[in-house]
Amino acid sequence: MQVVVTKHHGLGNDFLVLETAQFLADTGFDPTKINWPSIAREWCNRQDGIGADGLLLLSRRGDFKLGMQLYNQDGSRAEMSGNGIRCLAQAAFNLDGFDEPVTYMVTTDAGERAVDVQVTSVDEVNVSVDMGPIEIISEPDNWATIGSDPNRPVMHLSVGNPHSVVGVEDVALVNLLEIGLKVPQVNLEIVEAGPENNAITMRVHERGAGITQACGTGAVASAWAASKWGLVPGSVREIIVHQPGGDSIARLNHPKLGHVTLIGPAHFSSRHNLEIVL
Repeated sequence: MQVVVTKHHGLGNDFLVLETAQFLADTGFDPTKINWPSIAREWCNRQDGIGADGLLLLSRRGDFKLGMQLYNQDGSRAEMSGNGIRCLAQAAFNLDGFDEPVTYMVTTDAGERAVDVQVTSVDEVNVSVDMGPIEIISEPDNWATIGSDPNRPVMHLSVGNPHSVVGVEDVALVNLLEIGLKVPQVNLEIVEAGPENNAITMRVHERGAGITQACGTGAVASAWAASKWGLVPGSVREIIVHQPGGDSIARLNHPKLGHVTLIGPAHFSSRHNLEIVL
């Protein structure tokens, strides 16, 4: 049986999006009864499937109210994704046929998030997301095994999902895959200052997906940590986060104290009719 999915990316961090209401209409099957972890592993496989960092399920919960469920490339469930929620919002925006700015309230496993969408081109939108409160968490199990220099700044944070941020001199020189595999239960970011006064450079090993081109929650966690460490001046409230896939902006203590707003693009890539065995 065929179902329709769209593919989107935020700075190269790519996702397949399936609308559950359309799935029900097309198949007559209750989407809550489907083995989505298995489907995610199949569809997101870059050798045999379409290929993506994750699968997003888009549900409707009322006017301008959406639900988001995220399954990583390996089939594991993730609470939140800053790039993923932007892609989900673009998919809803396109399905709704809007061309004027709109705000969605999106319910995720990490709570509700306000998402503002604005068109920038035919296939791209600019999206601002209130990513919620940033919280200190305990270091992950096996943290000592990565061999981090005790003089390096380290911060363990929740942005609805867990992150470990490490300050380094040069992100290009770190074997990120090797150390990321030692703490697979968290998203691991390595960060250096600059090159601009109001910017940081970041690489990420994501839980459930490995090294990705960008990570929205990781950009937020990294900007928060960098500000606390003084990698950017304390007066800077909008930090540019350079990532291999492109740049996002983290607006600190916005829309209120302790929160961060993530700003960046979402790009529509393609539409697919995929087979699913029910």
